[in-house]
Amino acid sequence: MPKKKTEKTEEETQKTEKLSQEGFEKKVLELAEKGLTSEKIGETLRKAGIHPDDFNKKISKILGSRYVNPDIANIQKKLEKIEKHFAKNKKDRRAMRDKERTSAKLKRAKKYFSK
Repeated sequence: MPKKKTEKTEEETQKTEKLSQEGFEKKVLELAEKGLTSEKIGETLRKAGIHPDDFNKKISKILGSRYVNPDIANIQKKLEKIEKHFAKNKKDRRAMRDKERTSAKLKRAKKYFSK
């Protein structure tokens, strides 16, 4: 099904508009305020016709301290679930072992990604 003429022209005008470095950073911060991860921000910008490679800064550098590596975030969520379970079930030895293993994995991941 062909696109309407008006939709196509709107998309073309969005792609032809050039963003400055400051405009790009504002756009990234605006999307971060909505709760998007850096990966989702990149996808959203590419769909809008803005490619992060055209600018000199990475999205993670723009976000600064707000950026959390997705691997670390997933491990932290898993650890929280295990700790919550273990708090209710003190005799669950497997959960205790999983808690120790997951916290060690988190420590290793933080050390790896801090370099």
